[in-house]
Amino acid sequence: MKKLLTSFFAGILLIAGCSCKKSDDEKNEKNQDDQSALLYNNPVVNRSLPDPTVIRAEDGHFYLYATEDVRNMPILKSENLVDWQFVGTAFAEASRPDFEPNGGLWAPDINYIDEQYVLYYSMSVWGGEWTCGIGVATSDAPDGPFIDKGKLFRSNEIEVQNSIDPFYIEEDDKKYLFWGSFRGIYAIELTDDGLALKPEAEKLRVAGTAYEGVYIHKKDDYYYMFASIGSCCEGVNSTYTTVVGRSEALMGPYFDKEGRSMMDNHHELLIRGNNRFVGTGHNSEIVTDDEGHDWLLYHAVDLKKPEGRVLLLDRVNWNEGWPEVEGSTAGIKDLERPVWH
Repeated sequence: MKKLLTSFFAGILLIAGCSCKKSDDEKNEKNQDDQSALLYNNPVVNRSLPDPTVIRAEDGHFYLYATEDVRNMPILKSENLVDWQFVGTAFAEASRPDFEPNGGLWAPDINYIDEQYVLYYSMSVWGGEWTCGIGVATSDAPDGPFIDKGKLFRSNEIEVQNSIDPFYIEEDDKKYLFWGSFRGIYAIELTDDGLALKPEAEKLRVAGTAYEGVYIHKKDDYYYMFASIGSCCEGVNSTYTTVVGRSEALMGPYFDKEGRSMMDNHHELLIRGNNRFVGTGHNSEIVTDDEGHDWLLYHAVDLKKPEGRVLLLDRVNWNEGWPEVEGSTAGIKDLERPVWH
């Protein structure tokens, strides 16, 4: 009898032990799932989306636009900057801009001006540095359709070679367009609606010949000029790198940490390639999450899948008045997500 009771209680303990172990395993799996939900891996979109621009629309969602590796300029939508879905294109075949015959739609810049979405775009063919130019289109909704308002200017009209890569910014109730690609970065004032050059406006050169894809971010007492240097489009041999300088005035001069001018092609490194991603450049606008953290989207070539330029996301930290990305290189995996309440 004693032997039977001992066996009975041993069985009870064994079953209890198994139940506890199973319960612990389930808890560990749940904790891992919860932790995974707070993390992301790059690329956030594993398809070609070069030269991204992003806006948080009136509906609370983020909308991203990119160079047309998807014809007629792709539009993607997200709630959190990490998970994106394709929602359409900015133009249709019948409505696409045509001021540059056979030209591609490159490097857009999206804005919300006077209660409408205003999309600046480049139109060019490879090698057409004197015929390329910048145009503008508008829409009542972030997912389009966009109505083309035509070109603002072409290179040969404004006398700036390779006039692509527009960026719009407002300052003291005035509207400006910055642009340029390896032939100097320039700025010019726009009309109050942002849809044309202001009559008699004169262009001003603000940076040197090392740069393209300029974006300017105002923070505290400084303006930060983000730009890309190197080659964007040579696949695994791309050398594209994101750099930055700062100024106390929108029109410059912009300097590196040692006080050397971006007019003379001096700058600070922000994002370089690594053993997974190369060609890290042409960043979007900075987006600030609900915890006050800043985030940057940009494109890169994935060495695991080198076709096209995929979409990456990294957090921007600020150190003694200068932006930094961890390790000065592209993040790869198990990265902390932006926080939204």
